Amino acid sequence: MNTKNLVTLSLLVGIGAVLHAVVPPVFLGMKPDMMLTMMFLGIILFPEVKNVLLVAIVTGIISALTTGFPGGQIPNIIDKPVTALLFFALFLALGKLRNSIISVAILTAVGTIISGTAFLTSASMIVGLPGGGTFMGLFGAVVLPATAVNTIAMIVVYPIAQSIVKRTKLSSASVIQK
Repeated sequence: MNTKNLVTLSLLVGIGAVLHAVVPPVFLGMKPDMMLTMMFLGIILFPEVKNVLLVAIVTGIISALTTGFPGGQIPNIIDKPVTALLFFALFLALGKLRNSIISVAILTAVGTIISGTAFLTSASMIVGLPGGGTFMGLFGAVVLPATAVNTIAMIVVYPIAQSIVKRTKLSSASVIQK
């Protein structure tokens, strides 16, 4: 595994953790998971199975440690690897279209919805949903706003990250010369 790639992935996870800490709660103490954006960016920039698994596990652990969701530790650890692997599969399925900003934005939206669904499903089965909330209620109050926020953040961050990766000559199978 390339050391530069590991450092870059760790920086992305660190940035995600800071964003996760500073984003205010939107509903019953729950907040959009900004770590997802950074996890998705890491997968897009370094699309190899070992990188995907590493960033998913680390993101899941850090999300679990910093969650505001009552009993959300185990659902976070379940959600991130499931989401990362499905996101990675969708990313690979796009082929040559995967580097367009539109594809990245759509993938981010779909990935956030997958993550929210996996998280709420596992949370409802393991610890229950807080405040007597229903799956659809929490989905609408937390997952859909998170989808919008993560998609907008990716639209802003992806071109910057892509430019940095090209300039610094980080090894990335995703960044294709235009």
